[in-house]
Amino acid sequence: MQRTARRDNTFERAVRSRLHARGLRYRIHYPIPGMKRTTCDFAFPGMKIAVFLDGCFWHGCELHPQSVKKNTDFWLSKIERNRERDAQATAHLTELGWTVLRFWEHETTDAIVTRIASVVETRRNAMLFDRTTSTLENEQGPSRKLEAVDSDITLAEAELGQ
Repeated sequence: MQRTARRDNTFERAVRSRLHARGLRYRIHYPIPGMKRTTCDFAFPGMKIAVFLDGCFWHGCELHPQSVKKNTDFWLSKIERNRERDAQATAHLTELGWTVLRFWEHETTDAIVTRIASVVETRRNAMLFDRTTSTLENEQGPSRKLEAVDSDITLAEAELGQ
């Protein structure tokens, strides 16, 4: 178990490599705001998207139950603590307005990359739309009130379109 990479394992590198090839840029091992010593595998901080790539053994995948032969109590307790920490991190980030994406190592890399790219694209488009909308709302356009130019036309007539 000591030889198992905590970070930058083959699974994580494969997903990140394909995202990078698609032109997506991210921060790896990004610290979760407000939680000491807890990071997500990678994040898109500007868009508030956190990605977790969970190993089936370490995070207690239900499709691949743990088959621990030695020191069973220790390992089952450790896996349960990992699951609790995962739930706390997800709840905390969601509370802060982040989108949390979690994937199991048994999922295909292509499916994971497609899902992440889709969420990033959707968020990017929403952010662009929000910027455009807020910029238009903040600009002072011409006044909608009509002013009487001719002394014979009263303001009330001008507003009624007469």
